[in-house]
Amino acid sequence: MLRVLLLLPLLAGPALAQGPQDQPLTVIARTKAEVARIARVLAPTTDFSKPETFEAKSGGAATVRARPTGDAFSQFSGNMPFERQMNFNLGNALFTKSWVPAPASTLASDGLGPLFNARGCQDCHLKDGRGHVPESPDESAVSMFLRLSVPGGANPAEIKDWLATQDEPTYGGQFQDFASTGIAAEGKMRIDYTEVPVTLGDGSVVSLRAPKYSVVDLAYGPMAADVMLSPRVAPQMIGLGLLEAIPEADILARVDEDDANGDGISGRASIVPAGSDGKAMLGRFGFKGGKASIRDQSAAAFQGDMGLSTALHADPWGDCTAAQDACRVAISGQEPGVRDGLEVDHQSLDLVTFYARNLGVPERRNLDDPKVLRGKQVFYDLNCTACHTPKYVTDRLKDQPEQSFQLIWPYTDLLLHDMGPGLADNRPEGRATGSEWKTPPLWGIGMTSQVSGHTEFLHDGRARNLLEAVLWHGGEAQTARDAVVALPKDDRDAIIAFLESL
Repeated sequence: MLRVLLLLPLLAGPALAQGPQDQPLTVIARTKAEVARIARVLAPTTDFSKPETFEAKSGGAATVRARPTGDAFSQFSGNMPFERQMNFNLGNALFTKSWVPAPASTLASDGLGPLFNARGCQDCHLKDGRGHVPESPDESAVSMFLRLSVPGGANPAEIKDWLATQDEPTYGGQFQDFASTGIAAEGKMRIDYTEVPVTLGDGSVVSLRAPKYSVVDLAYGPMAADVMLSPRVAPQMIGLGLLEAIPEADILARVDEDDANGDGISGRASIVPAGSDGKAMLGRFGFKGGKASIRDQSAAAFQGDMGLSTALHADPWGDCTAAQDACRVAISGQEPGVRDGLEVDHQSLDLVTFYARNLGVPERRNLDDPKVLRGKQVFYDLNCTACHTPKYVTDRLKDQPEQSFQLIWPYTDLLLHDMGPGLADNRPEGRATGSEWKTPPLWGIGMTSQVSGHTEFLHDGRARNLLEAVLWHGGEAQTARDAVVALPKDDRDAIIAFLESL
């Protein structure tokens, strides 16, 4: 691995050899003719007797063949030029490698921690898919962690409706259950479940598991009395570059904060500080839309999950707080004059960003099956598409052929919605309240078992299947959820079949 990293300047393609990529996407304006044509293409369908034109290609020309293996989410964009594939492979090497604490003989791979949740990106994003919850209350959470915060703090970019919170003073913004030798891990997360029965309209009963989160074996004293805990399971990675390329105006056009149309849906935009200059931008990534770009999300993961410094988070101690003295003074992997003086230099961050941007979305399966088509109609009839927007046309982009001007089918509006008290973590994040979550994309959701070996859904994996995930919906989605409860079994099975085809 050391040899590979030393060769990066020689191997990386020209698109990544220009220096740090901390710039907005370069958008080429649409013509009037294109705008009119796109409006026709994006009009909601009313014909559920057959699939729509190009519906099989969820990621447009970037769609990949649906492989029947656990590697189905690990393919590069289907339209990637050959000369850019080396960058994808190098990004994959960085994404899958295990980092080690400093000092180490593998200088290009050291700097892990001192506190961390994972040794590598793919430790959480298993096969580029979803993480999983611990199998027992006392098992270490390998691909799941807790966000921490307390009330207070400042608005970093003077963003309207910003809900001020700050990191927990002793344990920081993320609970770390692993540590380098000589440093104490912060403790363990514990999850206790209570089964909650839900009776469906046909009399059958579904049991939901309601989680309760706590922390035990704390190494640095008690947490603040007003600490807010919010669990996160690592999400799937496919299609991120296409989500990044959706025109901002198309997302903001669906904002309806005061529910002016009276449909009970009040999508709000997450606006967050972005990049090295903290400019306010639309948040698209993270369960509450906390990051504006794939690069920002990747840098935050290097810092929070692995304790690695980047150009966006230059401190080598990651999430260690001032109260954790030994952690702050531990030997780091930063070497002055080498790799930008960072543990993850700008080129490595750019390669990981390129890799994450180009994980291809598999093509649809069984989309012409009558049961799937019926499920799609029920999905539309229940107004699930008010949040899970079916399709977009991405921006025409310079130097990003894979994401440029593609008709895509992610089934998300990328907006914040109040999901009710059942799903509330009661922890604000930026503009998102303690009961708001960003609508997740649904593409690939039917391949979760194949890729990740489980069917655990929602932000904390509490739902053990897709029906449970639907039944947890509340707030703005309460009407649609109640309609699913009342459905005849055949229609309920059909809507699940439709979701599994995505």
